[in-house]
Amino acid sequence: MQILKSERFHQDLKEIVAYIAEDSPESARNFLAGLEQSVEGLALFPYRFRRSIFFEEERIRDLIYRGYVIPYEVWEEERRIVILGIVKYRKGF
Repeated sequence: MQILKSERFHQDLKEIVAYIAEDSPESARNFLAGLEQSVEGLALFPYRFRRSIFFEEERIRDLIYRGYVIPYEVWEEERRIVILGIVKYRKGF
């Protein structure tokens, strides 16, 4: 499956990584690398994670990574996954 990342995801991620980098650039790099690996793993098992708590669609799931929720939408017929954003769990989508 092809994985596409929304503009919102890119913007949210940029802000999160910049915030982490203020304390530790190495931690920011590790966070980014680990997140990228988790996102890429969706291609093999797109329904591995729970149905999203932010949306009522079965095809929208929530990948959880280090306290962040990454909602994504699975389009099986088109063989693609769209990463919608990334938020701290308490902030909401």
